[in-house]
Amino acid sequence: MVKLINISQLANLLNLVNSKTKKPSNYVLRYWEKEFKQIKPIILKNRRYYSQKQIDIIRLIKFLLKDKGMTINGVKNILKSDINSLDDYNSYSLKAEYLKENIKIKSKTILEKIKKLKN
Repeated sequence: MVKLINISQLANLLNLVNSKTKKPSNYVLRYWEKEFKQIKPIILKNRRYYSQKQIDIIRLIKFLLKDKGMTINGVKNILKSDINSLDDYNSYSLKAEYLKENIKIKSKTILEKIKKLKN
């Protein structure tokens, strides 16, 4: 079974929230959807829902834009690139860095769950 989350849940998950109102910044995700053809949410009854594959792509986009300070065109080039190409070392290292960070986050989550189970 595929688990889908809506746009507000995704904005909260990615910490894309307005610092003053604490409301999710859904407009950021809608803008990225227009800019990046890789983002294709499922639309049911005029609501956007995202699969895990889409969430992973959006996390990579957020990492490159917000954490690495890349431009939208730079991120588009990385998403289009083939990481197995010898000329594409820089985008490969950025993707590897993102994956390493993602593994750290997942590991922390697993360790927290193990600690809760022990208690």
